Amino acid sequence: MGRAVKEAQYRHHRTLDTRLAAVGTTLAQWDALRAISRAPGASAHELAVATFQGDQSFGTLATRLAAQHLVERRPGRGRRIEHHLTETGEHVLAAGRTVAREVLAASFGPLDDDERATLLGLLRRIGTPGEPLDAQRL
Repeated sequence: MGRAVKEAQYRHHRTLDTRLAAVGTTLAQWDALRAISRAPGASAHELAVATFQGDQSFGTLATRLAAQHLVERRPGRGRRIEHHLTETGEHVLAAGRTVAREVLAASFGPLDDDERATLLGLLRRIGTPGEPLDAQRL
């Protein structure tokens, strides 16, 4: 079952990454832009957690985004560096959202509304942090 979930995720991410290239970004970059949009002024650590990356990986990604003028990094309190989208970053994020909606519709198109709601509910139920998995139930 775990492999089936991973295969669906892989197929969805590959399609999304390929389609995002047409708007000048990658899945990792677009996800970072989306996280920054949701939490302007967030630290690199907060954004790394939000995007399922390590601190060092996100730092490298943020440096690339800043070099592309998609993100602005500003000093915060103490040693904190805050992240904000530039106008160009906002445009890339918006273009990526259009692509993501199309890919999401294609990926989950074989399911009807009730099936999508059920799948989402089940994934949220097993993905809730705090409860360890019972290996005997696997």
